[in-house]
Amino acid sequence: MRICSLLPSATETLFALGLGDSVVGVTHECDFPPEAARKPALLRPRVDPQEPPAAVDRRVSELARRGESLYAIDADLLCSISPDLIVTQDLCHVCAASPGDLQAALRRLPKRTRVLSLSPRSLREVWDDIRRVGEATGRKREAQALALTLEQRVATIENRVRNAAPHPRVLCLEWLDPLYVGGHWIPEMVAKAGGEDVLGRAGQPSRRVSTDEIAAADPQVIVILPCGYDLDRTVREFAEAQIAVAWSALPALRAGRVFAVDANGYFSRPGPRLAEGVSILAHIFHPGLLPPEPGSRFHQVLAGRRA
Repeated sequence: MRICSLLPSATETLFALGLGDSVVGVTHECDFPPEAARKPALLRPRVDPQEPPAAVDRRVSELARRGESLYAIDADLLCSISPDLIVTQDLCHVCAASPGDLQAALRRLPKRTRVLSLSPRSLREVWDDIRRVGEATGRKREAQALALTLEQRVATIENRVRNAAPHPRVLCLEWLDPLYVGGHWIPEMVAKAGGEDVLGRAGQPSRRVSTDEIAAADPQVIVILPCGYDLDRTVREFAEAQIAVAWSALPALRAGRVFAVDANGYFSRPGPRLAEGVSILAHIFHPGLLPPEPGSRFHQVLAGRRA
């Protein structure tokens, strides 16, 4: 089977199911596992991800107003690859090619190609999508085993922290300029790790918030997880951000409990590594109770910094 993946989380899932050799096309963002980055890239961005967050937001908003996709599909390359299966998503058009662009490319293919579209909004739906990928690729048993392992790992963490006191009030910032809080599975991850997400809405899209809302929420922990950024980029962008004066009295700043994390690796992409993301959060919230997993990466970015 020849498979093209148009989203990084699906690429991770396909490799985790032992289908790396069957993957014949990916996106420019597919970087895990490392060998995925050596596959042909079928998408190119119309927004420069290296621009400052405010500039990226303006460009994304401009394209959205015009009804244009943020990514262009290399239809010629897709046609030459002629896949049997394309895995994509319709949850967030910021994160993938638009359905219209994909349909136009599909009409050029020399044979009928199956399209599997994923749109998870919760951890359960992420694990169920792993099973759907397994069914579509003849790896049903492997997918069931992987999904069950991830479910059990998260359940073990949840049980460990259930009676831990206190469960901190947590703010998860998915973008810094303008300010957005994480949605969909992020508030659920916070809860399972032993925290209380003060502004995110489980199962709902990320949303823009004001500095006054953040001040009123009075978070005890702030997690910086900009969508599309790795840990180093997150640390760099936060260092350059203007922190509101209204935040100076927040418990999180007073205690130096503001953390940058590798959003690309463990939070933004709805794939297998979300389970490790829950583990990272649990260590941040309850460091004495749950030590970090070997290889887990997080970074404390504020310690006595003034607003």
